[in-house]
Amino acid sequence: MSRRCELTGKAVQSGNLVSHSNHKTRTRFLPNLVNVSLISDSLQRSVRLRIAAAALRSVEHRGGLDAFLLKARDAELSVDALKLKREIAKKAAAAAPQAASA
Repeated sequence: MSRRCELTGKAVQSGNLVSHSNHKTRTRFLPNLVNVSLISDSLQRSVRLRIAAAALRSVEHRGGLDAFLLKARDAELSVDALKLKREIAKKAAAAAPQAASA
């Protein structure tokens, strides 16, 4: 399992730890990944994702999982998240004509 956020694409970074004597040691900076279950309003079910803690805050800020995915770029999303985005878009497209006729 790769150390990459499924929603934002945040991944491992590398860099140096620099001491007081300016001695440089290579290190890896890992993203703060957490396993969460997010609820999709349009699909009426929960979805398990492995995302960064900062991404969880972004999802809440944008108004939920559906709004986040519809606004996100496809290049950032994982394969599973991209499938989920397509499902949500299909449900939204199917619901739009019904709402217009009512």
